[in-house]
Amino acid sequence: MDDCIFCKIIKGAIPAEKIYEDDEVVAFLDIKPVNFGHTLVIPKKHYEKMESTPDDTLSAVFTNAKKLIKVIKESMSADFVALSVVGIDVPHFHIHLIPRYFNDNMPVFWPRKEYREGEKEMIAEKIKKAL
Repeated sequence: MDDCIFCKIIKGAIPAEKIYEDDEVVAFLDIKPVNFGHTLVIPKKHYEKMESTPDDTLSAVFTNAKKLIKVIKESMSADFVALSVVGIDVPHFHIHLIPRYFNDNMPVFWPRKEYREGEKEMIAEKIKKAL
């Protein structure tokens, strides 16, 4: 895709601090990291969203993300590495790997809600019917 910033990074038209690359996947440091070492893992072929990405490509991206999580955690002395698939900012499927520390004063995850009586069952049934 000509106007995709990630495709331009893959082609070398835009510089990036790449930390891993193979035939299917590229991983590079996020230019506006949540924490230092924040890495993006992307397929080399352009797929806009995770749900439009072929299973073999998803497997390559997640397998490499798993390998990188271990390396990032160790090299950044992180307590854990958060994995997030959001895809709002750039329409090219990507995974965020974010080194996290128990004392980094960021929420571990999103704020939580409580289901009202019967709501959980109704929502579960709605999702199951869509399968």
